[in-house]
Amino acid sequence: MSTHNRSSALKKALAVLQAISEKSYAVGLPDLAAQLGLPRQTVHRVLGQLESLKLVIRDPSRERYSVGPHLSALALATLRSLNQSAPIRVILQDLVDDIGENCGVGVLEDLDYVYLHRIECRWPLRLQHDLGVRVPAHCVSGGKVLLAHLDPEFSRRLLKSRKLKACTSNTITRVADLEVELTKARSNGFALNNQERLDGIVGVAVPVLGADGNILASLGTHGPLPRLTLKACERHVARLKLAAERIARVWFD
Repeated sequence: MSTHNRSSALKKALAVLQAISEKSYAVGLPDLAAQLGLPRQTVHRVLGQLESLKLVIRDPSRERYSVGPHLSALALATLRSLNQSAPIRVILQDLVDDIGENCGVGVLEDLDYVYLHRIECRWPLRLQHDLGVRVPAHCVSGGKVLLAHLDPEFSRRLLKSRKLKACTSNTITRVADLEVELTKARSNGFALNNQERLDGIVGVAVPVLGADGNILASLGTHGPLPRLTLKACERHVARLKLAAERIARVWFD
């Protein structure tokens, strides 16, 4: 294959991956072909190659395609990469110095919230998490922000696919109640955690948005009562949003 043909094939594969990853639902071949302005045969061939690499997965009952496990793993590895961790840590350290509490960035994987970057505050009483640790998304502010930005129908199916376990007496375990909370988070531009994962711990998170408005991750902070209150969490939202904008620029500028 010539260099030109390899380049053209790569561009088509990237275009298909981008089109699929931008959707919050499984997408069919006709829609992909129409969106990309490519022949169906070409898109079908590219999809077959991507499926063999587990970059996309196919629902055989509906002939629709979604993001595959290999692409999800690659995305997580990219966000965790040491190539960009230094500037992210600088931003997080500035934020920790400003508000005096732990701050971290995380992403959604299935119904888990995965921590990618964290900076600890200097208080002796603080909640520590290792990077890569997973916690139930429905009971932390960062997870709720990410769930709030999913397509509502897809979010409902996802939430109903697994029992929402109670971590504390404050954990929201009914899907209908959680959807009300997610609607509020989407409208307000932030989500709160009112002792929903651990008793005595509250937190707040905001979305990290790309230039196209799609959510990339969430940025949040949490701490113990009474040092950190829900009202104080809300006062931190403006600072969190500024830091989230800086992080988005590191990833995409």
